[in-house]
Amino acid sequence: MMLSPEQTDSDLPWSQSDAETMLNDIKVGCITDEPIEGEGKTKSLAPQTLSREEKRRRRRATAKYRSAHATRERIRVEAFNIAFAELRKLLPTLPPDKKLSKIEILRLAICYISYLNHVLDV
Repeated sequence: MMLSPEQTDSDLPWSQSDAETMLNDIKVGCITDEPIEGEGKTKSLAPQTLSREEKRRRRRATAKYRSAHATRERIRVEAFNIAFAELRKLLPTLPPDKKLSKIEILRLAICYISYLNHVLDV
């Protein structure tokens, strides 16, 4: 899709890469009635029907999608690690700077909560 000089990408209902993806899907999905060179055969004009799973696979195969997914995953893992670090700061250990795995942090948190409940009950 060509833009006039005064038209920007933000004026479009979809981004350029979305348009390219749609064009690729149309090229793959639609077949012309023109004869294939050398074979003298024609293909039908009916579009190729894709399953929902195939459409999802094609959408996920784009570099833009993979990049966005990797960014979201990085942010999720970072938030997860920050939460563990904050929990770790609240748990008493000897020595205090001892490195603990995530499962050790969770087990220690369970024991510490049980201990605090016991202290409150007494």
